[in-house]
Amino acid sequence: MIMSGVTMAGAAQLLKLAGAGGCSLAAWGVWRGLPDQVVRRKLMDLFRIGGMYYRFQGYKGRELRNYPLIRRVTVYINRTEAAFRLPTGLDPQEVMKKAWLFRQVFGATAELEQGEDAATFVMCIYRTSMESYEYDAERIGECVKGIGLPVYVGRTRSGDVLYDMVEHPHLLLAGETGSGKSVALRSILTTLIRSCGDSLELYCADMKRSEFHIFRDVAQDVVMDAAGLHKIVLKLRREMKKRGDLLDHHEVAHVDDLPKWDKPAYIVLAVDEVALLKKEKDIMDGIEEISTIGRALGVFLILSMQRPDADILDGKLKNNLTVRMAFRHADEINSRITIGSGEAAAIKQSEKGRMVLKLNGCQYVQGPHISIEDARMLLEPFKRHSDINTLDVPRTTAYEPQDDNSIELGVL
Repeated sequence: MIMSGVTMAGAAQLLKLAGAGGCSLAAWGVWRGLPDQVVRRKLMDLFRIGGMYYRFQGYKGRELRNYPLIRRVTVYINRTEAAFRLPTGLDPQEVMKKAWLFRQVFGATAELEQGEDAATFVMCIYRTSMESYEYDAERIGECVKGIGLPVYVGRTRSGDVLYDMVEHPHLLLAGETGSGKSVALRSILTTLIRSCGDSLELYCADMKRSEFHIFRDVAQDVVMDAAGLHKIVLKLRREMKKRGDLLDHHEVAHVDDLPKWDKPAYIVLAVDEVALLKKEKDIMDGIEEISTIGRALGVFLILSMQRPDADILDGKLKNNLTVRMAFRHADEINSRITIGSGEAAAIKQSEKGRMVLKLNGCQYVQGPHISIEDARMLLEPFKRHSDINTLDVPRTTAYEPQDDNSIELGVL
């Protein structure tokens, strides 16, 4: 009987221990399933897969790895935030280059931002997608105030996205028909014209003959064929030669460093559907020359195409297009031609105006919608009523003596 009592007591103890163990296991499972713990585990896996760690040698030459430290994971109503800090020695640019990996692991609504210091990053995973919105001239005008050559891109959930083309020269827009590329181009040029005024000379070439008619009498020239664009390119090459001589005369490296009285206006050449020009060698050579030396001379490119062409976007020209906007692409191959990753292929057909902006890494941005009628109304005050082409007008009116042997008609 005594042995039986001991056995029963032991069994009871075992049952208690099993129950406690089961509760602990259940609690551990619940803890592991908490949203913040799931994000932490995914982040650590991402750091390993993406090679985001600092390697150093330990005892007996053994390779050790120092991973980013996850400081916090906070769950809000509309988003989840994860802040992490890089170990000393890990280049932050290597993390920004792999921003696509965060979206691949956490979904298309994940956005990565770098903090004020070089080591801190915050990743936000939003619950909802970005919404389309209308072009607000007043608000955008306030956003771009004080920027030399402002390009207003659009909005993310954290605010407006814009940059200075003087600092980040030359822009490429690519995307399928109906993806919002043409509307974005209309928005960008409208903002430039309204913001820069007389400090901008705009030249447009519309190979599709469908978009740039609203810029007539606003731009210095609007052409619809390769012959007209060839003339513009020749003029710009002559102008770049003049500006190069001007920089040399004043012994400065950029047009912004010239004296105010001798500083020329910025020049922007916008070409829609540039892929149609791949057989026009002279034109493409001129465009490539602008992309190579235009920044210091104040001459910039905005190129647009529906389907990325590997022949066009290869070599110097592609490397010199420092900013790229990739709207919806048919597949990952085309997306990689444009931005080096397949994210533009993940944009849905219903998400018009959505793009992947490649500027210091990649991020999804929603561009504003502006109709042709609204753009025409906003540009009305900037229309010119003169056929004078500024590239053909000399900067000085100094007297130049005539050749003594010249003969004027009507004198004889």
